[in-house]
Amino acid sequence: MGVTTFTHDYLSPIAPSRMFKALITDSRTLLPKLLPQFIKDVNLIQGDGEAGSIEQVNFAEASPFKYLKNRIDELDNDNLACKYTMIEGDPLGNKLESIAYEVKFEATSDGGCLCKMTSKYNAIGEFEVKEEELKEGRESSIGIYRVVEAYLLENPQVYA
Repeated sequence: MGVTTFTHDYLSPIAPSRMFKALITDSRTLLPKLLPQFIKDVNLIQGDGEAGSIEQVNFAEASPFKYLKNRIDELDNDNLACKYTMIEGDPLGNKLESIAYEVKFEATSDGGCLCKMTSKYNAIGEFEVKEEELKEGRESSIGIYRVVEAYLLENPQVYA
């Protein structure tokens, strides 16, 4: 089993605490509301939302995937950081055992934030993950960030 790591930074005009709340701590509520064409619902199936919890994302019918399950490994509200692992679901296919994610939101001098994302792909057997194969998934993640960002810009009182 090989592990392939990719990093990506995303710059946002939104304060880090607001992005963290929207994308991490309240994503179960917010994402299905903002993206109903892609995300049907997000359910906590084990735990209380803190480290050790497992949530299931059910995708809308238009999606090529039915569901995925994420385990929350660490949730650091003080440092606006989260580690979670996709442990089950269609995006893993038969080539990936899991995908571990680390997300951290840091303040920038203009009042916005820098979101630092690291993804570790744990392959099954000799499969090798290539960056170009992940382009669609990364673009989808950035698309979600942009939708949330636009919502927060339009609603400055939300998560303030």
